[in-house]
Amino acid sequence: MVTTQIFNSPYLRDPDVQLMLRAKEGDEGAFTELVANYQDRIVGIFCHLLGNQEAAEDLAQEVFLRIYRSRANYQAKAKFSTWLFRIANNLASNSRRNKGRRKEVNLNPQDSGPLGIRPEEQLLVEKSGLMPTRQIGLKETQAIVREALGTLNERQQMAVLLHKFEGMSYADIGAAMKLSEAAVKSLLSRARENLRVQLEKHICS
Repeated sequence: MVTTQIFNSPYLRDPDVQLMLRAKEGDEGAFTELVANYQDRIVGIFCHLLGNQEAAEDLAQEVFLRIYRSRANYQAKAKFSTWLFRIANNLASNSRRNKGRRKEVNLNPQDSGPLGIRPEEQLLVEKSGLMPTRQIGLKETQAIVREALGTLNERQQMAVLLHKFEGMSYADIGAAMKLSEAAVKSLLSRARENLRVQLEKHICS
């Protein structure tokens, strides 16, 4: 019962949890608001992971469909965003597994995605700033980022995106990816090191 959850769940101060509980009670407007709050963010993350805008939009739609279909059984056991990104992580993993191989990141040279500059590009920009005389063009940046991303495994990519895009804590990333907080720290540390090695190799060349 929603009433019981309101008094027992520590997550009920999360406004998105409140929206989901309203959706559970049949408030279609609340669900529409949730979709509006998250659709661009989810599409952006899928774009980074899959390298394909159309596939990203399809998968984002599937995330919201799953949430909508399960709304009757929803319980506030985590932040809404944590639950949503856990579903997104599972769908992304299934999608890549079904393809049977890692798909190369296919960056659109005309933009940096719906969320603005990509976090990996930001990493490169930050490192480029250490060498003011080094001017990196957009296409070159994208090529370097694509190559650097290719060195990360799927879990590292998701952890980096959740951390950089969503500003999620280690604990929340762990909840979304079913990892311990220590494992998330280790995962991000390895990802940063991999990116650092790859990006500095180009910057210093």
